[in-house]
Amino acid sequence: MTEEVWVGTWRPHRPRGPIMALYSSPGPKYLIPPTTGFVKHTPTKLRAPAYSFRGAPMLLAENCSPGPRYSVNPKILRTGKDLGPAYSILGRYHTKTMRTPGPGDYFPEKSTKYVFDSAPSHSISARTKTFRVDSTPGPAAYMLPVVMGPHTVGKASQPSFSIKGRSKRGNFSDDLHKTPGPAAYRQTDVQVTKFKAPQYTMAARVEPPGDKTLKPGPGAHSPEKVTLHKPCAPIVTFGIKHSDYMTPLVVDVE
Repeated sequence: MTEEVWVGTWRPHRPRGPIMALYSSPGPKYLIPPTTGFVKHTPTKLRAPAYSFRGAPMLLAENCSPGPRYSVNPKILRTGKDLGPAYSILGRYHTKTMRTPGPGDYFPEKSTKYVFDSAPSHSISARTKTFRVDSTPGPAAYMLPVVMGPHTVGKASQPSFSIKGRSKRGNFSDDLHKTPGPAAYRQTDVQVTKFKAPQYTMAARVEPPGDKTLKPGPGAHSPEKVTLHKPCAPIVTFGIKHSDYMTPLVVDVE
């Protein structure tokens, strides 16, 4: 074990506050743009022209002929079908016939009153619509004239009088000059012309300035966990083998 020699009273120790050396860098995470190819080429180098292989070009016009995909019947010639007589079994044709009445649809026994002489017969039917149109007034539609009051008909009526309200114009209390009354004027405040009494207002409570942050109380402390003033066994912790302040060796592999 080699003994390290330190100059002065300085010894390795933890910093009092956070420094940049405690934070690790992202490492070789960022890549340099390539100098080959066309996509994402580095802008600091010249880029040669790039060519790509393309597939076969599309047809300018599609062929509209159906091609040899139709199977022509060999029994069809230029002049028509070359077949013998062929027959098929079909169902009976449905003919549309008119339904005419038969002998059982007639009742000759009911025609005696039309063929032979018979006594006159009458039936009771409902009222016709002509009576409903008749809108002549009935006895209850008329009303006899009144015999009381000034509107009697055919009788002499006594003079009648009505009670009318007091007129607003031409009255003894009518104000022709339209002058305002005593209640039209506003009363002047006494404090305007005389000594004004002192006035007081009730303001809110004023709080003195101070620290309003929350302070820990007696229950927030745990004195039973403090062991600095008591003897205890040695405590060993696992640390790191290398220093946080040493720059790692980066080897560029080409």
